[in-house]
Amino acid sequence: MERIMKNKTVLITGGNKGIGLEVTKEFLNLDYNIIIIARDFNNFEFNNHSQIKQIKFDLSNVDEIPNLISSLENIDILINNAGVMYSLPYNQYPNDKKDNILKLNIEAPVKLIEEISKNILKKGKGRIVNNASIAGQIGHPDIWYGITKAALINATKSFSKIFDGKIIINAIAPSPVQTDMLNVIPKPRQEAFLNTVISKRFATPSEIAKTIVWLATQSPEYINGTCIDINNGSFPR
Repeated sequence: MERIMKNKTVLITGGNKGIGLEVTKEFLNLDYNIIIIARDFNNFEFNNHSQIKQIKFDLSNVDEIPNLISSLENIDILINNAGVMYSLPYNQYPNDKKDNILKLNIEAPVKLIEEISKNILKKGKGRIVNNASIAGQIGHPDIWYGITKAALINATKSFSKIFDGKIIINAIAPSPVQTDMLNVIPKPRQEAFLNTVISKRFATPSEIAKTIVWLATQSPEYINGTCIDINNGSFPR
């Protein structure tokens, strides 16, 4: 594969739309080289951009991730953003969807951390940010989605101890955001949630992206192994 050599490089999963696209824009403004992993790039607004390397890849193929990462070099920052939610009752969850959500939301991010951290540790330092969810902190109607996001928060804490400060790793836990994923949440649940929010609106992708990029580039190193809540008072702790 073609190698990106200049400046620092960030790998963003799902950086082609929604929150991930806003993260891509933020890193472009900072003049980073960007590698985006996504299942497709239909209607992607930055096709053929000189600073963006597009990799069409299904992250549910977890066993193929090591070979993919070994073909890339100079990754300084990993943004585990890609994920899926089905919003199905626990007793109506097909096995294929359960397996898929486990692979995409927890197995793939952990495997990416495992593989990318090898070269980051050799080079010296780097950062990782995991996009979790408020679903991992509360009792969530989509049981398997909540389980995977709780696991991602726990993995963040565990890896921070394993990396011992050589890699700064944090997570964020947004409440619902104005992206396509919002469409799978039934309207009554959306309305009930809005009643709990101080500003009576959903978060914007840009608000979440700015937090991700801050953690990936500028936040103090003492912020490590933690999860930043972004829920506008809907789940105060």
